[in-house]
Amino acid sequence: MIQFPASIAAWHTPDFTEVFKAEVKQLDSDLLPLQQGLAHSSSANGANLGVTVLNLTETPDTIQVKAGLFYSGIIAGCSCADDPTTQHEVNEYCEVRFSINKHSGEATVTLLRD
Repeated sequence: MIQFPASIAAWHTPDFTEVFKAEVKQLDSDLLPLQQGLAHSSSANGANLGVTVLNLTETPDTIQVKAGLFYSGIIAGCSCADDPTTQHEVNEYCEVRFSINKHSGEATVTLLRD
């Protein structure tokens, strides 16, 4: 379950964006749709996650945050003796929408497709 208690407390303050980005970076990367957002590799690595806030909207009950996620993807060889390909990382990017309940701080995240 994704929770954003500090972001809820910072809503309507100048610090909201930085607080939100910090909370996203603290999440277990398995809670984010990084694997589904891959475009250039076969396995997501969220260890060095970068977050940018693209858009903020508000409904009576939720804060909607459109965010860009920067992370690494791994291209792995087959590990065969004659495989010239070694495992290496490439840059990946996807856009998501976080919907944060303003009362509980509970959030859902949805991968946005082009």
